[in-house]
Amino acid sequence: MHGGRDVANDASTVFDLVILGGGSGGYAAALRASQLGLDVALIEKDKLGGTCLHYGCIPTKALLHAGEVADAAREGEQFGVKSTFEGIDMPGVHAYKDGVVSGLYKGLQGLVASRKITYVQGEGRLSSATSVDVNGERYTGRHILLATGSVPKSLPGLEIDGDRVISSNHALKLDRVPKSVIILGGGVIGCEFASAWRSFGSEVTIVEGLPHLVPAEDENSSKLLERAFRKRGIKFSLGSFFEKAEYTNDGVKVSLANGKTFEAELLLVAIGRGPVSQGLGYEEVGVAMDRGYVTVDEYCRTNIDTISAVGDLIPTLQLAHVGFAEGILVAERLAGLNPVPIDYDGVPRVTYSHPEVASVGITEAKAKELYGADKVVTLKYNLGGNGKSKILKTQGEIKLVQVRDGAVVGVHMVGDRLGEQVGEAQLIYNWEALPAEVAQLIHAHPTQNEALGEAHLALAGKPLHSHD
Repeated sequence: MHGGRDVANDASTVFDLVILGGGSGGYAAALRASQLGLDVALIEKDKLGGTCLHYGCIPTKALLHAGEVADAAREGEQFGVKSTFEGIDMPGVHAYKDGVVSGLYKGLQGLVASRKITYVQGEGRLSSATSVDVNGERYTGRHILLATGSVPKSLPGLEIDGDRVISSNHALKLDRVPKSVIILGGGVIGCEFASAWRSFGSEVTIVEGLPHLVPAEDENSSKLLERAFRKRGIKFSLGSFFEKAEYTNDGVKVSLANGKTFEAELLLVAIGRGPVSQGLGYEEVGVAMDRGYVTVDEYCRTNIDTISAVGDLIPTLQLAHVGFAEGILVAERLAGLNPVPIDYDGVPRVTYSHPEVASVGITEAKAKELYGADKVVTLKYNLGGNGKSKILKTQGEIKLVQVRDGAVVGVHMVGDRLGEQVGEAQLIYNWEALPAEVAQLIHAHPTQNEALGEAHLALAGKPLHSHD
């Protein structure tokens, strides 16, 4: 019902925007569109908030924080604190994690209700260029937004059974700390679970077919993370691809193309996420697609004038904050504003492992490709010169990539808590700041934020707490 009318049968009920999918991209579009005076229907088959809130960002980071607390308990003596580690209480960890999720979920439900958005629980299907069918009713809109998200991917012949071979969804609900785990995939998801499980006490081996962990990051960041993981006892195999997995008497055996084999209690498949687009009417309506992704232009418009798409459904960065931004862009475009297309290089990226990997902008390799090797200047600032990092006993670096005599085009950081410093790094890149301009800003001492300032002081030719 909408306004006391039967949506399915009342032809006069036409929404300004009908959104299929209530995850990051969908609900952000709904909130912004309603704020701008549009009449919105939001359709979600599972829970408002989608993958990020219930199966991704939030619960994963809660596990990582629990792991951080476990490490702190083990290591208290080095700070002069007498503490002992008694073990991990997984029901307690889940209660903490689920409490965080539940609180955010209730808040989001209240926010959507307060904006007078028509929220529909049910599995929707695109039925025309201007309508979505759900629960036997048709919701018609002047515009349709597709935001159906993604699910964990697997490989041909590798069945995720939820028992010995699991996805990230299963890992978030695991009722025990596994004795040993093989993680297939050394990207963000794989490295975050490796970090959490190692903190919980598991023996962890990562298998990554490409030459480095977090292969999308600057190579220097990858090498720093690999060094840190070695010190933590996290094993990894790089540069050879998965061939097969077999059950053993008490676990799983994984074979690689180079002949190496690994055995463990569990295999986590963390090779990325694929778009949810099959069987939803997209092809029948004529929406252009590529490998399951809906193709869009820089304004998230599909090939059909009345249909847009955002989030993990389109081939952009699979990050919740990208979904938020894309949803807002679509809402503002439909409301008659003139939003600027997203510069995806300017989006902050963080792997919340121990240590964290954070970046904005382009890698050194990409900068050399774009500008020429002779036009690219880099600087590395070691956190050993940063007081707060010393206090925290974290190691790592901040690496800056600059176009010679020009702007900083890449900021790459490795170290505990450096994800919290990515905000200023984002401004530096997106405002095309010169090193000298950042150097003249006064950064609070002692903070890790100060390390960003010190790196730019050095790049501007006036290093303080650093030397060659």
